Amino acid sequence: MPLVYVVDDDAACRDSLRWLLESAGYAVSTFPDAERFLKSGDADAAVCLVLDLCLPGMSGLALQEALASRGTTLPIVLISAHGDEAAAAQALRNGAIGFLAKPFAEERLLDMLRHAQAACAAADC
Repeated sequence: MPLVYVVDDDAACRDSLRWLLESAGYAVSTFPDAERFLKSGDADAAVCLVLDLCLPGMSGLALQEALASRGTTLPIVLISAHGDEAAAAQALRNGAIGFLAKPFAEERLLDMLRHAQAACAAADC
């Protein structure tokens, strides 16, 4: 079962994403902040990271940059309730595979995850 990480400070959002992703056949590991995610271990073990842009402490953009500096190739989908277009554009320039403004259509997220999973399979990761 492919693994997806979710990093979001909103517990209700994490629970909702867990339910959605598990019902779509993914294993899910959730984290309330970037620091706990980084302490958890191997970021490359998953097919994708669903990452909230606005987090307490280290922001989603800062986490994306930290992962890139470590050479991590984990595909990232950024999500945000705040619709910060400049930050979204920066995340995409930094290699995120997508940005979704909350609330978003569940199928759009699932499409992005299927794309990430297919890319991972093609790259034999």
